[in-house]
Amino acid sequence: MQLIMKAFKTYSVALIVFLFIGCQSNIQVQRVTGYALGTSYSVTYFDTKTNPEVLPAIDSVFYALNKSMSTYIPNSDISRINRGEQQVVVDHHFKTVLKKSQFVWKTTYGYFDPTVGTLVNAYGFGPENRIDSMTASVRDSLLTLTGLQKVTLTADDKIVKENPNIYIDFNAIGKGYAVDVLVELLHDQFRYENILVEIGGELRAVGINSIKKTPWTVAIDTPVNDNEKRDYLRTLQLSNQALATSGNYRKYRIDDAGDKYVHTINPLDGRAKASSILSASVIASDCMTADAYATAFMSMPLSLVDGFSIEGIEYLLVLSSEEGDYSLMASPGFPKLNFP
Repeated sequence: MQLIMKAFKTYSVALIVFLFIGCQSNIQVQRVTGYALGTSYSVTYFDTKTNPEVLPAIDSVFYALNKSMSTYIPNSDISRINRGEQQVVVDHHFKTVLKKSQFVWKTTYGYFDPTVGTLVNAYGFGPENRIDSMTASVRDSLLTLTGLQKVTLTADDKIVKENPNIYIDFNAIGKGYAVDVLVELLHDQFRYENILVEIGGELRAVGINSIKKTPWTVAIDTPVNDNEKRDYLRTLQLSNQALATSGNYRKYRIDDAGDKYVHTINPLDGRAKASSILSASVIASDCMTADAYATAFMSMPLSLVDGFSIEGIEYLLVLSSEEGDYSLMASPGFPKLNFP
């Protein structure tokens, strides 16, 4: 385990993309930005001019993903399944995400679990059914609705739940999957070879930066409280890889009793308490996988993450200390970090 000791007095981590746009006669950077899936997105590709077909195609992808897996849309497939409907035939998006979730659930000892949705809602981080007083008995009751082994995909593409009240929530993997779908759209349909897609901080880099003729360079922000001032902690280069980050430093809730709840919930004990892991950045070949493992690492004890090994997965953790300082811990194969 490579341990890079460096203290910080600040709080937020973000990913910034360096495009390093230069001058070249024929090819130009083309960038599409917008808001979808509850966050911002950016799609970068290279062409001699803007392709008018790209934006409508992107919008079609988001429409399909929302219709399939958005818990915020009452008539989406996942919302209907969560209400207990048994005749919903799920599409290939839903099946792909469910199968990946089952794989990550198994390889992380259950620390990644989309059936944690009932607890997510109860703690106030979902679209419904917030519980203001989270007692141990209430938490234990909700835990009976958690466990991905209780959800089955049938041969005719329907979902069977052991308990009709089980609530499936793919938000911890959905943005990463959306990144992958957009990459495939640009590469397979539009035949672009050098692409960068980012949704809410989760990103995937394909090929190179065509202007610089180098791999894509991204940066990790120095954790700071000041949202107007951005200071880069490290940069790294990516090509044909995805990078996803999960953290508890921004999204949390403090109840009337002063108790703080973070949005990453431990599926095994139902608690929403912060740990020494402030954020986890994961590199994988696809963004769906990176997104899921980043979420899992935020729930897992540090002792389990330390030394975690699965082919194709590398990670970087930002750790806190009781003194308020911070350090970085990286897996041996994590790419070289550079000072900006």
